[in-house]
Amino acid sequence: MMLEHLGHADAARHLQEAFEAVLRDGVRTRDIGGTASTTEFTSAVLSMIDALDSADLARASQ
Repeated sequence: MMLEHLGHADAARHLQEAFEAVLRDGVRTRDIGGTASTTEFTSAVLSMIDALDSADLARASQ
């Protein structure tokens, strides 16, 4: 992933986790058998990043 190449391994891992979670939730664009538009898929990934960030913050504050 480009982020890893640029030296941002943590960001790359976080983005990969978000992609995988969105795919597990069944959100897919038409080219991979789903019905979501690219805008909808991107929104789902961004929402998942926010959710993962919130979960990380909650764990860190415990």
